[in-house]
Amino acid sequence: MRPTASLASLVLLLSTSLAAQPARRAPTVDDLLGMSTLAGAAISPDGKWVAYGVTTADTKQNAYVTRLWVADVATGARRQLTSGDRSVGAYRWSPDSRWIGFTSDRVGGRSQLFAIHPDGGEAVQLTDAEAGVQGYAWSPDGRTVAFTSAPPPDTVKARRERYGDYEVVRTEYAYAHLFTADVDSAMAGLAAPRKGRQRTRGTTMSVQGFEWSPDGTRIAFAATTNPDLVQGATADIYVLSLGDDRVRRVVSQPGPDGDPHWSPDGRSLVITSAMGQDRYFARLSRLAVVPADAEGATPRSITDGVDEDAAFVAWRPEGIYFAASERTASHLFRVDPATARVTRVSAPNDFMGGAWTVSATGRAATIVSSPTALPEVAVVDLAGRGPFAPRTLTAMSDQVRGLALGTRELITWKSQDGATIEGVLVKPAGWAPNEKRPLLVVIHGGPTGIDRPTLMDTRNYPVDVFAARGALVLKVNYRGSSGYGAAFRRLNERNLGVGDAWDVLSGVDTLIARGWVDSTRMGAMGWSQGGYISAFLTTTTTRFKAISVGAGISDWATYYYNTDITPFTINYLGADPVADAEIYRKTSPISYAMGAKTPTLIQHGELDRRVPIANAYELRQALVDRGVPVEMVVYKGFGHGVTKPREQRAVMEHNLAWFGHWVFGDSASDVRAVLTSGGQGAQSDATRQP
Repeated sequence: MRPTASLASLVLLLSTSLAAQPARRAPTVDDLLGMSTLAGAAISPDGKWVAYGVTTADTKQNAYVTRLWVADVATGARRQLTSGDRSVGAYRWSPDSRWIGFTSDRVGGRSQLFAIHPDGGEAVQLTDAEAGVQGYAWSPDGRTVAFTSAPPPDTVKARRERYGDYEVVRTEYAYAHLFTADVDSAMAGLAAPRKGRQRTRGTTMSVQGFEWSPDGTRIAFAATTNPDLVQGATADIYVLSLGDDRVRRVVSQPGPDGDPHWSPDGRSLVITSAMGQDRYFARLSRLAVVPADAEGATPRSITDGVDEDAAFVAWRPEGIYFAASERTASHLFRVDPATARVTRVSAPNDFMGGAWTVSATGRAATIVSSPTALPEVAVVDLAGRGPFAPRTLTAMSDQVRGLALGTRELITWKSQDGATIEGVLVKPAGWAPNEKRPLLVVIHGGPTGIDRPTLMDTRNYPVDVFAARGALVLKVNYRGSSGYGAAFRRLNERNLGVGDAWDVLSGVDTLIARGWVDSTRMGAMGWSQGGYISAFLTTTTTRFKAISVGAGISDWATYYYNTDITPFTINYLGADPVADAEIYRKTSPISYAMGAKTPTLIQHGELDRRVPIANAYELRQALVDRGVPVEMVVYKGFGHGVTKPREQRAVMEHNLAWFGHWVFGDSASDVRAVLTSGGQGAQSDATRQP
């Protein structure tokens, strides 16, 4: 029997162990930009390999580049398959598991289909479609691919030669159609890439998602009346017979129906359906089943037992697998298509998995997230009777070793109207609850987005850099967020901004009541819908020292008349601005600008069509007219998101400088230096004391 160690010996051992550990340092913007992230995963049909993408910032060409990797499930060995300066995407295995298909614009600047062996070698180009490849799918025998492509109308081509380029708004479209191409000979090196044979035609439909039937004689697909986003509600389900290219409409009802998948016996289809609701943005989507040989069938919902959106994963003999959220968790479920009995497959309750694919053997691949590790690719066997136990294949989390990151936890509170709101609280490393700290609120977009307690934030708002300065960060899943059920999702209909502000401010009050927050040093920020809520807070409350509005709506009428997705506004507000001017006044930040006092940073993409930049100029001028400190930064050449590393650095450093001055008390010259000359004042913020 070993002698018991003395207390002095234990203390000495512990102190020696701690001293041996390298000191953790505060993260910087450079760390965030240099972080590689996962971009999807796909398991091979035989369950032996997982293909996945890794996205890194290429600062030389100022682009985020995704490269293809593969992992051997048995040994865990990982191999990079593609290199160079062009991204790859849409990786899908051939049915025999011998090839991985992917799309890339590496040749000719247009997206084409390529294939590569999982053990490496050169990729083979399979298509040479005139207008490039959008989506694709292997035939069951692996000898043919179907793909969608959207060639421009011949009339537009001819007109450009005479008159140059112009657009007649919402009258001329490049319709997406189905093509098939024999790729067997191209993979064998016996033929050049294929242009493909067009299977659907005309200007009455634009093809979206599709899938081959198990016997390879038909393709089920979804299509809208044209590719304009405002036509989303017109999506119906069709079946194409490849023998004669005859198209039959299987489902035709109000609201969108899409993403068709075949039953193993080829007799039925499962689709994603709004179940006849044409105002669907704030409603749940269901999985529904229809006979594949029907015409004008009424879908039968099979996921009413889950109070959230259901996303199809796979149809196997034991049932249909689908993914859905439970609050901030994200799970895999299985439903019996005959009885609609739903079983949750994944565990524990707080499990967060995504990007599911399932092999023919019943082995699944997923990307698993957690509060303490970066997302990782994992595999799990669904066919066995043992516990749900994913096995990790990647080591992305090695990148954050040595960094002092904030800890994530979930908190809940009651909003002004009694609604229960949940949020993610990020706490600084080493923080004690008896210390009052600055508070920064980060608000997600959507509104049907969601914040989960995951590592880490590498875009727009450098949460862990803020935490390293000593701030608490609250990420609010305000009313309308996904994950909390149908009733919660609709709480902001005709109540946008107003109810959202209740949820944010009540969360702030909860933390103040706990004695954790210095209420004289608070800020708020968000992008898209989060930018709108931030703008609403700018004009309706003076409780924050500073606010940042990213791509936010300031005037719902301005938004409605200029956005590329006008039905969104009608779905939430109920009418257009002429028919109901009062609801637009009530929910628009600009209506309350007379009371604005909060220093506001406005960030917007120059070419944003989702939230047109007129919203930013309108808010800026209203604040200038009131004498409110305001700066507006326009990111040249970008739409709704800032998608290049250099400009993403600017977005983050602008926010660091803005809140560094107004919340942390840094010199005003730091703000001016970063905004106007790219000064590096914000980079050192993480090392300063709160």
